[in-house]
Amino acid sequence: MAEVLKGKPVADAMKEDLTKRVALLKGRGVSPKLGIIRVGKRPDDLFYEGGAKKTCAGVGMDCEVFEYPEDIDQAAFAKAVTEVGARQDVHGILMFSPLPKHLDERKIRALIPVEKDVDCLTLGGAAKVFTDDATGFPPCTPTACMDMLHHYNIPIKGKKCVVVGRSLVVGKPLAMLLLREHGTVTICHSRTENLPAVCQSAEILIAAVGRAKMIKANFVKPGQIVIDVGINADPDHPGKYCGDVDFAQVEPVVARISPVPAGVGSVTTSVLCKQTIRACEMLNP
Repeated sequence: MAEVLKGKPVADAMKEDLTKRVALLKGRGVSPKLGIIRVGKRPDDLFYEGGAKKTCAGVGMDCEVFEYPEDIDQAAFAKAVTEVGARQDVHGILMFSPLPKHLDERKIRALIPVEKDVDCLTLGGAAKVFTDDATGFPPCTPTACMDMLHHYNIPIKGKKCVVVGRSLVVGKPLAMLLLREHGTVTICHSRTENLPAVCQSAEILIAAVGRAKMIKANFVKPGQIVIDVGINADPDHPGKYCGDVDFAQVEPVVARISPVPAGVGSVTTSVLCKQTIRACEMLNP
């Protein structure tokens, strides 16, 4: 049986450190604040928002939600985002995506100040990640993957790492973060030839392709570490969620594996707080 790498111990360890950093900032008269920009009331946005607010409160930092109607027009929303970005008391900004189709998301994202872009929504933020600029903020989910690897003392240097998924939200920035720590990285996707064999070659396999239970027993081998980033409706259990990894098949084979739920996803809101606190520290040296 594999060791199950749960997210809660990682988040708990982060909470202790973040609480201390918030207290230090408040001692200097600065109260770190996350600003959440939300258009409409999508259930998944509201779920994540609730978790973010709870995590912020748990480490003593502030969180303010800026909610706008789903039919807001481009000019009004652009003005609103610009105003949030200019606020001195807001140090990190999270904007839920995708926006309604009538809004030009690329133009809206560009209005977020790079120094407050704590979930890598802007091209400037992405440029910092891809050029190893330490002042940038990688997206929260790949950062949570790295935090899990660090917490469980999983070495990356020199290891063969396979990332299944090439999105700008997870796959590509995660590859950059692994490269920073001297991992040897292969990025795969659903059209990669001989995908099971490529996955089997990994020492660290990270699934972020967005397909329920795609990674089966024939994708893995004994001794591997498997991190499952996926969050999908479970086709076999209506109303429940599952990852990109078929846990029941893969867990008996590999050495260590993160579950879904209760894995990477439970670390992401802590990362959001961590990056907002870091942004606050940089804005208030």
